[in-house]
Amino acid sequence: MGRRVYNKLVRDRIPEIIQADGKRLKSRVLDDAQHLEALLKKLEEEVAELAEARNIEELADVHEVLLALAETLKITPQELEEFRHDKALKRGAFNKKIFLEEVASD
Repeated sequence: MGRRVYNKLVRDRIPEIIQADGKRLKSRVLDDAQHLEALLKKLEEEVAELAEARNIEELADVHEVLLALAETLKITPQELEEFRHDKALKRGAFNKKIFLEEVASD
């Protein structure tokens, strides 16, 4: 039997899916500080996968991690959306495809 080491945060149902496949696993529950760090690392992982695949599945994974980060930081999805909306009103969003190349001062 082969063994593969992951050492990464996984979705909640992954252990039961692995066990249902007849495999054994070793896992642990993280404390809050470890969870935050693991989520930030997971976000990097998911963003890299999105950059490569550019599909809805990877975008949904990024969104799921963002929701988990918000919950960990005690921010509700509604608060996050309100803040995003307010910031978009004040500074704009990213819809106009503006790429800033340079700014000069006199």
